Amino acid sequence: MNPTFLQTPIDYLKGVGPNRADLLRAELGIHTYQDLIHLFPNRYIDRTRYYTISELERNSADVQVIGKVTSLKMVEGKGRRLVATFKDDGGVMELVWFRGQKWIRESIKLNTTYVIFGKTNYYNGKFSMPHPEMELLADHKKSLRSAMQPVYPSTEKLSNKGITNKVVNALMQTLFIEAKNHLYESLSKPIVEALKLMSKREALLNIHFPQSQGDLARAQYRLKFEEFFYIQLQLAFKNRMHKTKIKGYPFEKIGDNFNNFYNNHLPFELTGAQKRVLKEIRHDLGSNAQMSRLLQGDVGSGKTIVALLSMLIALDNGFQACLMAPTEILSVQHYNGLLELCKPLNTRISLLTGSTKTSSRKIIHEQLESGELQILIGTHALLEDKVKFKNLGLAVIDEQHRFGVKQRSKLWHKNEFPPHVLVMTATPIPRTLAMTVYGDLDVSIIDELPPGRKSIKTVHRYDANRLKVFAFIRDEIKKGRQVYIVYPLIQESEAMDYKDLMDGYESISREFPLPDFQISIVHGKMKPADKDYEMQRFINGETQIMVATTVIEVGVNVPNASVMIIESAERFGLSQLHQLRGRVGRGAEQSYCILMTSFKLSSDSKTRLETMTRTNDGFEIAEVDLKLRGPGDITGTQQSGVLHLKIGDIIRDNDILKVARSYAWGVVKDDPTFAKAENQIIRFMYAQMVKFKNIWSYIS
Repeated sequence: MNPTFLQTPIDYLKGVGPNRADLLRAELGIHTYQDLIHLFPNRYIDRTRYYTISELERNSADVQVIGKVTSLKMVEGKGRRLVATFKDDGGVMELVWFRGQKWIRESIKLNTTYVIFGKTNYYNGKFSMPHPEMELLADHKKSLRSAMQPVYPSTEKLSNKGITNKVVNALMQTLFIEAKNHLYESLSKPIVEALKLMSKREALLNIHFPQSQGDLARAQYRLKFEEFFYIQLQLAFKNRMHKTKIKGYPFEKIGDNFNNFYNNHLPFELTGAQKRVLKEIRHDLGSNAQMSRLLQGDVGSGKTIVALLSMLIALDNGFQACLMAPTEILSVQHYNGLLELCKPLNTRISLLTGSTKTSSRKIIHEQLESGELQILIGTHALLEDKVKFKNLGLAVIDEQHRFGVKQRSKLWHKNEFPPHVLVMTATPIPRTLAMTVYGDLDVSIIDELPPGRKSIKTVHRYDANRLKVFAFIRDEIKKGRQVYIVYPLIQESEAMDYKDLMDGYESISREFPLPDFQISIVHGKMKPADKDYEMQRFINGETQIMVATTVIEVGVNVPNASVMIIESAERFGLSQLHQLRGRVGRGAEQSYCILMTSFKLSSDSKTRLETMTRTNDGFEIAEVDLKLRGPGDITGTQQSGVLHLKIGDIIRDNDILKVARSYAWGVVKDDPTFAKAENQIIRFMYAQMVKFKNIWSYIS
């Protein structure tokens, strides 16, 4: 057995050569034998059944029939055609060719048994098959693909250059003949036996050349399980390394800051979910390992108060804390909120963003290094090299998908030991995705809203109902409430969106004229200072209506705003609609979200609107979103690098993913160094994984 055999460049495979090799590399990313063997078919043509002519039905299915060509003739008329009489024991049909007649005439052997395959037509009481695939029965029996024919991924360029499905199929057969002694097992014996999995060699053979539907299903299960298993193994290993190797500062004390605030200054009673999450965080902070926890909670579920209590534990143990948010508006809001909450504690808090003046920056830098400044809140500005902490003990990152992995790691290097990390997100991550993308983080979920909060009522209205919607807005404003009206902003059609927004603004200004009504407008083309000024007017209650693009999606907190109107709602994704809806419902009053659309709706749009009106549960919405959009589009997963799956699908194969996860985490828990004899295969695979940095480049 030669483990490097499959790393042979594809140029050396018989039938490839330099030109084809260049095309396969450029079009399909196939560089080695390994890459070709893991080019899995998209679909299969079932050739497990042979029909007799008397059994044929009038449908559009592909069928295969065994018989002999007894005669050939050219037929004139509307375009010349070559017609063959094809017979089996039970009947007669015609085979027809409208092109390539000369070559076909010369190559067909009369009265010799063929297997033909294709779609049938029925006309004048007789079946015919145009341009059938034909293979001599003798060759058909020898061929590996005698049962279900694989159809491989392809591109226009490959087809144009003659690398058809048939050619790829032939290359695959050649490769299997050369590689059959180099396909070795890649999962441990106990796992293969416990799950009754096909061997690796059988699975690869049956994914490319299945003899039956059942063999194909078993091969697919085996390969999907393996792909998920090694992704999960990597995550489990990373999680364990984190807990055993990466030392954190143990926060052993719960002191005056925490106790004073918790007992005397909490603005409201914590929900059961908040208490549970706080307990999980306290447990992590008290251990010797660095905390790495993801805190998920829907908009308005009270993540910030949990973050503050966690920061106060850091302060009680003599450490500093920081909170990093993706936008200036959000960081200012966090700063104002925390400043208010911490007033009774005399905590030293500062704000650092791109627009902090140089003179203030200098003071912040000095106070951070001396330890006088206890909590720093800000944007990416926190990552600058000039920003040095005396002893950063806890870093809270809000809406973490908006920061790249490299950016986050900069925070880790501001200390001798990395600080504890609490990542917060209001974008509910479907459990399916959390298991893969954030699988190495421990996850806490706040799944309860604070008492007194009313569920937001969501309705869908067509443009024709606009006058009724305006009347409803007037009633709400009379009660002293404020209203958001949001227009889509999609980069590709920015000019059109800007026009929609301005047209909308004008029609709203006519309906709600000065001096009775004041309207703010916020969009991406405004200067940041003007944007902040308009936002501030709305926050202060000086304007009743805010007309905006999606810049208000994250983090504007106006408890008095009770109505969210989303124009052209069909143009938004589900998670964005849910985020926008979360801008209202922050006070004690009943809030409303109105989704405005035209009558023309795609089926996906209908599903999104129906989901929004049916539920406020962010996790349920995220699951539907994941099914509609696929994993690659869900917020920020591109940076994770684990979702370019070859064969698994984290939505459809969720049950296989769960099984793979439990086995992978079980192995790491039971035998973290893969020292047991039965885990030697896994140890070897893991080493290959680290070497090649990609699951299918090393599983073979």
